Amino acid sequence: MSNKLLFLIGILGVSLFAVASFLGGFQFENYDPISQYISETMAVGTPYGETLRLYGYIPSGILLTLFGFNAFKKFPKSSLTKIGFWGFGIFYGIATIVVGVFPCDQGCNKELIDPSISQIIHNLTGFLTYVFVPISILIVSIGLRNSKNFLKLSTIGFICGLFSIVFVGLLISDPSTNYAGLFQRIIESIFIIWIIACAFNIKKSIGF
Repeated sequence: MSNKLLFLIGILGVSLFAVASFLGGFQFENYDPISQYISETMAVGTPYGETLRLYGYIPSGILLTLFGFNAFKKFPKSSLTKIGFWGFGIFYGIATIVVGVFPCDQGCNKELIDPSISQIIHNLTGFLTYVFVPISILIVSIGLRNSKNFLKLSTIGFICGLFSIVFVGLLISDPSTNYAGLFQRIIESIFIIWIIACAFNIKKSIGF
């Protein structure tokens, strides 16, 4: 896969996710992005939830899976870089597909009162995403640390990984907080920044 194609796959993947996340809230008159989860916009029974899943989140997940499973080939050979990108591909790319296929119950059932199987799978997948994606980003950053050409990207990765861990901690410690939506959007924005940084480094890389 060429550098340009992989760059486009990464950018299109995050763009679909960002657009779906942004537009989803407009289905409701009183949707509050500060307190409400992104998943509530694509939950079972929402007006355009199925459309968002089929044309936004699931295609985004497919593209980001391809990005994660191929990106390590564009950087200096390192087992850590490979493990990190594969971790990203699994826990962000495939996980995004899974939460699209298994949406949460209407309102996302935060109290987990008689949750559906879909809700349980959705929650478990989201938990694994927020635990392992920051770790994967840090692993990639460690793998790139000794490369002068990618020292800046390594630093960006360390910053993104550490900041995402902080906000994941805040979110997991109190999932019902009035700032749950804000924390989640900050976490997702950090992931997107890192993906874009990787994509642009791949685009300008001349190979090894």
